[in-house]
Amino acid sequence: MSNSKRTIAIVCGGDSSEHEVSLRSAQGLYSWFDRDRYDVYIAFIRGSDWHVNLPDDSQTPIDKNDFSFTFNGQKIVFDYAYITIHGTPGENGILQGYFELLRIPYSTCNVLIESLTFNKFAMNNYAKAYGVNVADNILMRRDMENTFTEAEIKTRVGLPCFVKPVADGSSFGISKVKSFDHLASALENAFKQGDDVMIERFLDGTEVTVGCYKTRRKSVVFPVTEVVTHNEFFDYDAKYNGEVEEITPARISPELTAALQAETSRIYDILHCNGIIRVDYIVTKNEDGTDRINMLEVNTTPGMTATSFIPQQVRAAGLEMKDVLTDIIENQF
Repeated sequence: MSNSKRTIAIVCGGDSSEHEVSLRSAQGLYSWFDRDRYDVYIAFIRGSDWHVNLPDDSQTPIDKNDFSFTFNGQKIVFDYAYITIHGTPGENGILQGYFELLRIPYSTCNVLIESLTFNKFAMNNYAKAYGVNVADNILMRRDMENTFTEAEIKTRVGLPCFVKPVADGSSFGISKVKSFDHLASALENAFKQGDDVMIERFLDGTEVTVGCYKTRRKSVVFPVTEVVTHNEFFDYDAKYNGEVEEITPARISPELTAALQAETSRIYDILHCNGIIRVDYIVTKNEDGTDRINMLEVNTTPGMTATSFIPQQVRAAGLEMKDVLTDIIENQF
């Protein structure tokens, strides 16, 4: 094995409902890395099972003391971790803290920003302080469902509204509530994913998403993707089972495109992000007919499956995933 190559771990798996999506993202990334420059392995994490998939399809355990493994009698310590775990522990700061302790550079934002963006309620209220538009929302905690009356919820968020877990992704546990008769069941469904749930005002508009990454030398904001689903909302089947139209570039004006890209770049800088992020928006109309850009959430480990947005946007920008990944890694050396 050439000593001149960096050894890269594509870290996947995790302990959330997005486990299978993470495995698919890892396969996508594995196919794109520059093999002339890097030795690449898929590192699987689930609970206490940490192992590396070897070229002969066998597996070998990871030594958690230094994030190393043994191959052909040689101890190999990873130079870099490309994290593609959607959900805990890769998207909420836990794994980032581990790599910080080991002084191993990684592909995502730091511990604080991962924790912040993973919590939709905290992130929305943080972003509001910087003038980012977000939907009105209410935080509900387990065993405190009666904190707000029906009248208060109607005043704060109205109907229809969304009920969603505060700290999960891929639309697990999300419900669109059109009648307060269905609120209790929606809350029960969301609480299956975690202890905190957000009730959020429904925004009627055009759903779009924009990816971005920055290095010391350049800032890259990808083309805007328009998301058109015939389901009630952009749910799991829409995201991963093809029940959606994803149009890149979006069918919007050049002015709105530029505004969305500028807002994405601004959010990247506000958070001092690292690596690729993807920001989801709903574009609504103000009373005077002008566009209003509303942030839905910031994805710091965006999907890299065959159907994911970022690979689509990279192609639409005339770029190669191999080059984008190299940019991100080399920026930290």
